[in-house]
Amino acid sequence: MQNQEAYQRAKKRVEEKVRFYRHLTIYIAVSVLLMLINFSTSTEYLWFIWPLMGWGFAVLLHALRVFGFAGESTITEQMIEKEMEKGA
Repeated sequence: MQNQEAYQRAKKRVEEKVRFYRHLTIYIAVSVLLMLINFSTSTEYLWFIWPLMGWGFAVLLHALRVFGFAGESTITEQMIEKEMEKGA
């Protein structure tokens, strides 16, 4: 039972990481496309930085959620396991 739960947690974390890397890849591809459009139409005003900054902030928040705050749930799970061992 415990192996199945550990597998499900690990699977969920891997899926979250894959979603983040997909998000990052799309962000980079669209960023390059926007830069190409901007440079091919006008180099006087670099408007591409505005959507890149907004979307980049969203990518940063996504990264923090996937990688930065992952330890909190792990600590909670460890505390739950200790309590379960006390009860057994």
